[in-house]
Amino acid sequence: MDEPILTGVLLDEAALDLDELARACGVEPEWVASHVRAGVLGDYATVEVSSWRFRSADLRRARSLASLERDFDANEELAALVLDLADEVRRLRARLRVLGGE
Repeated sequence: MDEPILTGVLLDEAALDLDELARACGVEPEWVASHVRAGVLGDYATVEVSSWRFRSADLRRARSLASLERDFDANEELAALVLDLADEVRRLRARLRVLGGE
C-alpha cells in the first residue's frame, strides 16, 4: 500500500468511507470488506458497500483487529473474540468501580 496511513481523531459526527477506513488502518479495502462480511467489524453486511460509513468506534476496532492479526498472527474471528472479551472485562471493571468493589 503506497498511500500514507491517516492519523488523527475521528469525531463521532464524522464518518469514513471504506477506502478512508482502510487507509487509516494501513490495510487494503478488501480487508475491511472481508471483516464487515464476516460480522466482526461494523454492522453493514446487509447494506450496499458504497453506503458504508464508519464511525470512531469502528476505526478503533478496525485498528485493534489489524494489530492483533498482524502482531499475533490471529485470524479475524480470534482477533474479534479477544477484542470482545477485553471490552467485556472493561465494562465489568467499570461496574465494579461504580458499585465500590474495586
